[in-house]
Amino acid sequence: MNWLEAADEAAAQEQLYGLGCTDGLPVIVPTAPRVDRMVLASGLDRDLSLGTMGPAGGAATVEALAVAAVMAGCPDELMPVLCAATEAVLDPAFDLTEMQATTHCTAPLILISGPVVEALRFASGFGALGPGHRANATLGRALRLAMINIGGGRPGESDMALLGHPGKFTFCLAEAQDASPFPAFQESLGFTETDSVVTVIGAEAPQSLIFSASGNLADDEDGLLCVLAAGLAGPASNNAVLTGGQAVLVLNPDHATLLARAGYTRERLQAALHERCVVDGDRRALGSFRREGTRHAFRAPEDILVLVAGGSGLYSMAMPSWCAGPHQNRAVSRAIDLNPACALPF
Repeated sequence: MNWLEAADEAAAQEQLYGLGCTDGLPVIVPTAPRVDRMVLASGLDRDLSLGTMGPAGGAATVEALAVAAVMAGCPDELMPVLCAATEAVLDPAFDLTEMQATTHCTAPLILISGPVVEALRFASGFGALGPGHRANATLGRALRLAMINIGGGRPGESDMALLGHPGKFTFCLAEAQDASPFPAFQESLGFTETDSVVTVIGAEAPQSLIFSASGNLADDEDGLLCVLAAGLAGPASNNAVLTGGQAVLVLNPDHATLLARAGYTRERLQAALHERCVVDGDRRALGSFRREGTRHAFRAPEDILVLVAGGSGLYSMAMPSWCAGPHQNRAVSRAIDLNPACALPF
């Protein structure tokens, strides 16, 4: 790695900004001692490459990721999580190169589940996608800085998003398993209850879905399902127009409890929403996207990823996805090793 030189930290900040190495916000200057400590926290060799990051084709080495983690302000213990998230976006199924270059507003949404949520203090409750949560904020930011400096995703050059959205700074959410009536999110992905898992999907900004229960369970069940389906496959969304992709549904604890009382498991809920997320050709976007007939917005029920997070109340959230690229930008999951081989020096 080629190291830069500057007179002081203020000058280093300006140099990094001038070189296009930041996300526009101040960063922690990645000095050699700071990077060395972060590499050690990974438990991996600094020259190990986790893969090639497009569109620039840079090698996502442990050292390069450590630089991104330092710049983002990550605590050392987040380094194994960043490595796992990077492995996920480098999986061919994620279509990172194409996602970096699309005009759509997609950003990598990082979903954290399992014991790592409590162990590393990821936020899963009130305001979990907002400010004030160090683990969520710095992990998502570190992945973005890696996508800028390793993958070359810079606005107007290779990142061609017409507008983008704030999740392109950081976009990370943890499951509130203690508040969920369903099994742990990672179990629905083929992992065990004790596994710590990171799942990444290219998603739009969250769409708030309001629903207030009346107290009549049958009416509330149908009404809530209508609201959730409308958020997942609104007629102007990529999910409805392109079809065949995936989306994320984040239920608040009250909405999740209502559905569980009505007899819904996660699998039954996914199936019900899949059946409701049908788009009529007459409602499709005009122009070359127009198609005749009706189609399911999602190929299969499991393409609607369902987890519980946030505070109790009126609002759940849907995150439609890009639905494009050779693999339609599939969600990819990786287990997290919370016990890397090296101990940190004190």
